[in-house]
Amino acid sequence: MMLKVLGLILAAIVVAAVALLPGRAAARRADDAARRTSASTEGATTDRRRGRPRRPAAALGVVVALGLVLWAVLTGLAGRDVRARLDVIDAQRQFGDTGAGLVEYAVAGDGPPILVIHGAGGGFDQGLIFAEAFVGDGYRWIAPSRFGYLGSPLPEDASTSAQADAFAALADHLGHDRVHVLGVSGGAPPALQLAARHPERVGSLMLISPAPFTPHGAPDGARSIPSWLYEALFGSDTVYWGLSKLAPGRLREAFDARPDLLADVPEEERRRVDRIVASFLPASHRVDGIRNEGAAIAPDASYPLQNITAPTLIVHARDDRINPFAIGDDLSRKIAKAEILEIPRGGHLLLGHHADIRSHVRAFLGGISVSE
Repeated sequence: MMLKVLGLILAAIVVAAVALLPGRAAARRADDAARRTSASTEGATTDRRRGRPRRPAAALGVVVALGLVLWAVLTGLAGRDVRARLDVIDAQRQFGDTGAGLVEYAVAGDGPPILVIHGAGGGFDQGLIFAEAFVGDGYRWIAPSRFGYLGSPLPEDASTSAQADAFAALADHLGHDRVHVLGVSGGAPPALQLAARHPERVGSLMLISPAPFTPHGAPDGARSIPSWLYEALFGSDTVYWGLSKLAPGRLREAFDARPDLLADVPEEERRRVDRIVASFLPASHRVDGIRNEGAAIAPDASYPLQNITAPTLIVHARDDRINPFAIGDDLSRKIAKAEILEIPRGGHLLLGHHADIRSHVRAFLGGISVSE
């Protein structure tokens, strides 16, 4: 019903916009009237526009009015869903007042601890989805929100190295000497820093579709979501909500969940993609974190990969259109105890392979102990 109402409003805007263009017959009649007036009035200046219809001004007013109505409807509906989403977030979130500042996080499951670091546009809620997708039960998922996301403040020093120190402080807060670390996409750079700066705290390191970090870079043209589009999407809950309802397919594609990849995946993975898309609300509570994503490729950032001693598993698809496969391949060569699970086809979200990746991850973790 909601989409039907929005469709009617959009249709009315289109009709009004069409009315801004006078028909050819009306234009000819106006021209004839102008010529007759000019011929009967000696010395008068010919104005061929004098007799034209005044419909454009009225139609423009209708377009503006209907546009405002549409925006008001979208804002109201988006606000309802944002409030519901915030209720879920409030029920899950916890805060750790650590030696490195306030860190928001959520915990789920029982077993050896895994610190799950979310990607761009996420928060602890996205981290929990990725833990479910790539790890599974039998572990204690600790999912923090990175700097600027949801309830984690953006400090003056919001570098990936400072973020890694904050994660080590969170482990202290929770009483864990060592943890497994899973960094997904934009969560990979701070995961690398944590393993390099605090090697004694990291039992194992897992990197899923790792994002660029210094000296790597990714020009906007190589990304499914350019930086300017991220800004537009996350600047307004209304814009993101509207896209999720009116053009969900295009929004999925923006996150590299392309129709050809979704065609043959299990229903569980299709639902997970939709949950990831939906979890980006409230977008406005994540925009500071989005603006800080560039910290990973800051010219003064340093990633001493030679200091990483933890066994490392990298999972990356060759057809990832957001983070190039070359990043994962490069990491597999530069980290001493690294292995790479190469996925020929699956995109950024590794579609069609979640169950196999879970099995591989669990086998990888099987011989590595950390404190519980």
